[in-house]
Amino acid sequence: MEFRSLTVSDLPSLLALYRQLDETDGQCTPEQSETVWKEIEKNDSIQYFGAVENGRVVSTCYAVYIPNLTRGSRGICFIENVVTDRAFRKQGLASKVIDMAVAFAKEHHCYKVILQSGAARTEAHRFYEHKGFSGTSKKAFDMRLE
Repeated sequence: MEFRSLTVSDLPSLLALYRQLDETDGQCTPEQSETVWKEIEKNDSIQYFGAVENGRVVSTCYAVYIPNLTRGSRGICFIENVVTDRAFRKQGLASKVIDMAVAFAKEHHCYKVILQSGAARTEAHRFYEHKGFSGTSKKAFDMRLE
């Protein structure tokens, strides 16, 4: 098992893994995803992390560093799309990719890391709390722009 930052060559297996995250989510075409990946590669503030087994991404998350004008100008890191392949769950892979994202936040001198999870994913919430995230310190709201 290899733990590393993901690259464009990982894109097909990353997109396949994302289908397990939300099977109802309409995915973009391979051409669209490559265009988006080129944007991601240009931005050092975005990093995709993964556990890769035999060239296949089996666990992942991404982190975004956001500069901040409060807290002594220490930034914020936002982690999203944490998912592990069903066949590889309960092996500590998500824990390791989240650790990579937290290390990314520390490298950027962030004062906090924000991780969102679907409201109904209570088992995942217990896992995130075990990792040190608090589900009670803030209340998140989102607005869907569809």
